[in-house]
Amino acid sequence: MKNATFRQLRVFTEVARHLSFAKAARALHLTPPAVTMQVKELEAQIGLPLFERSGREVSLTTPGELMLVYARKLLATLKDAEDAAARLQRAEVGTLTIGMVSTAMYFLPRLLAEFRREHPHVAIKLAEGNREKLVQMLQANEVDLAVMGRPPRELATRAEPFAAHPHVFVAAPSHPLARVEAPIDVESLRPQDFIVREEGSGTRAAMEKFFADARLEPRVLMEMGSNETIKQAVMAGMGVSFLSLHTLELELEKGLLVVLNVQGAPVLRTWHVVHTLSKVLSPAAEAFRYFVLENGEAHLAAHFGEYLELRQGQER
Repeated sequence: MKNATFRQLRVFTEVARHLSFAKAARALHLTPPAVTMQVKELEAQIGLPLFERSGREVSLTTPGELMLVYARKLLATLKDAEDAAARLQRAEVGTLTIGMVSTAMYFLPRLLAEFRREHPHVAIKLAEGNREKLVQMLQANEVDLAVMGRPPRELATRAEPFAAHPHVFVAAPSHPLARVEAPIDVESLRPQDFIVREEGSGTRAAMEKFFADARLEPRVLMEMGSNETIKQAVMAGMGVSFLSLHTLELELEKGLLVVLNVQGAPVLRTWHVVHTLSKVLSPAAEAFRYFVLENGEAHLAAHFGEYLELRQGQER
């Protein structure tokens, strides 16, 4: 496969990521026939099929799974070489790929808008998923930096805290607990129906630790992979939930949800900016890292600090 090109490898890894030629074409701004052609040329170079196709279903063959490992390594090495060249040029240009847990989508775009005003020549790509997915992206070198709560222990990373990350219990304004002004004992949560995030998410891990410390097993009505879907279910009166405060700005302002005054809450965790120790950061990635460390806490405090101060005043 000495005549295989980096373009073919990029197309191959994108199809493998989406398991769809059409989605890969959209992500790469190519036509589906062009994507198919690139994959076929790579398969011809290797002499083995990389994908199995059954109608619209696409899956990797065993040779495809093996080739994907090496293709990602080659592309990661090329990216490191490009970043090193950019360092030599001292130029903050190029593409910056940032991974984020889904909860960060409620504030990170605003931070990125501020960053872009200072660094207009940096193109930015966002990759979103739960914590488990983000760890996989870091391991595969698919992102330059990641914004997440609980940094991975299974990888050698540099994880730097930049802001507090409060989690709270929420309910619809009509819920009986929403009218309780005194601190709510954790035991009062035992009979409540909970709508919770999926396994593998940082929010779910924080909730499980809270209840484990309280020696209480919450009654889980349903599990969902989306903060937005959970909020809609809670607003409809289906139950209560435990969510990041940073996902609730609009609902709290409009009075659509109420934060319950539960003893021991808010549960304070920490936002981190993370990269693998083996990653050579480009000037653009270094610039964003410094920007988040210097501005992240103030940005979040401007939007949520007033609420937290109010809660602390009520507790005193």
